[in-house]
Amino acid sequence: MEEKRENALEMGKEKKAQDKESAEEKGRRAVILLFTRISFVDAMYDVKDIKLAEQGKLQLGWAEMHMPALMVVRSELEKSKPLKGVKVSACLHVTKETGVLMRTLKAAGAIVSIAAANPLSTQDDVAAALASEGINIFAWKDETQKEYDENIEKALKNGPQVIMDDGSDLHATLHKRKKDPRIIGGTEETTTGVIRLRAMEKEKVLRYPVVAVNNASTKYLFDNRYGTGQSTVDGVIRATNIFIPGKVVVVAGYGWVGRGVAMRFHGMGARIVVTEVDPFKALEAVHDSFEVMKMEQAAKVGDIFVTATGDLNVIRVEHMRSMKDGAIVSNTGHFDVEIDVTGLRKIAKEPKRIREHMQEYKMPNGNRIYLLAEGRIVNLGAAEGHPSEVMDLSFCNQVLSALYVYENRKDLQNKVYSIPKEIDERIAYLKLKSMNIGIDKLTQEQKDYLSQWSHGT
Repeated sequence: MEEKRENALEMGKEKKAQDKESAEEKGRRAVILLFTRISFVDAMYDVKDIKLAEQGKLQLGWAEMHMPALMVVRSELEKSKPLKGVKVSACLHVTKETGVLMRTLKAAGAIVSIAAANPLSTQDDVAAALASEGINIFAWKDETQKEYDENIEKALKNGPQVIMDDGSDLHATLHKRKKDPRIIGGTEETTTGVIRLRAMEKEKVLRYPVVAVNNASTKYLFDNRYGTGQSTVDGVIRATNIFIPGKVVVVAGYGWVGRGVAMRFHGMGARIVVTEVDPFKALEAVHDSFEVMKMEQAAKVGDIFVTATGDLNVIRVEHMRSMKDGAIVSNTGHFDVEIDVTGLRKIAKEPKRIREHMQEYKMPNGNRIYLLAEGRIVNLGAAEGHPSEVMDLSFCNQVLSALYVYENRKDLQNKVYSIPKEIDERIAYLKLKSMNIGIDKLTQEQKDYLSQWSHGT
């Protein structure tokens, strides 16, 4: 109590010294002085340490320099303010790239609230920077499940009109409660989230239109493949500092994410084994020169395991029992369900924390298994996520999709929509221009030829 009284006195001095500040800013400062982490739902922000803001702003500046397409979009929206007064609630990984997205939405006139899309993925300095710039943010690294759920609720306190999600936890939360007529629509960033939304649409419970950002060519071809490929390798290396050449890397799932992971590990000298349930993807992996086998076989030969399927219990206890001593197990899918961590904890001895993002589990046969990032998404749990250059494309999609939903709100139905082709193409052109790359255009003769059927050999 004495400490609080001292803080209150300091707060009073601060208020007198800053009497020209807005009431909103005064309230924020008072909260900062009384608490390091705010614990009540009406707080404008809830971050680990507001003093990290200056470092976070440096990070944001670095990201902006490597996100030129989004900067072009921002400069346009800043002038016209098409989202002026529109309340946007987001559940995204709070990285420096996401920070640039939040700044862009604010520049477009939106009132933004954001919570983290994963308990481990928040960059605390970026969160502090956003809080210092008037963005409502509720996120810190190493949230408990309870805190994670509470922060999602806090991000919804502003009565949002547009929802921006990564994994559809925000969408799902809203659909478990009474319908809110204020919500116009939303967007979804990930494969996992789109799967959930498609299921909601199929069951006819989806209450508002959602644009599947993940389905844009400028998203899945680059973010999912190249972004996840590089950042997953980065996460595994940061967590372990292990030597990659010669290792057998087992990649579970050969969708766009799995392809990127396999490609990047292969490029570093690893031998790749792919496990799949889809015969076409399995055949593609074979033609890409990789071995394909069942997980029960791969479990015996793998040195490093990466799950990338979006499904649950891909690596089960029976697989872990047959793994070699020293096997490294990780996940790069959105949710922490792909590895049966609960089953592992039941059969293994109490884990040892070997490194910051690595735990050792001793199996009944004496072999040691090393789990990375608690089985959560390794590229964000143990590293920083995708490079800014890749997220430049994805977050152009997010901003322009949110704007599309808002501007077309009277015409859209309660369905999952693909991003309009003209938006997708515009983003690609913006990125090419930023790289000083030009491409040819079809002549009228060529267009006419492609639109007819009579001319052949």
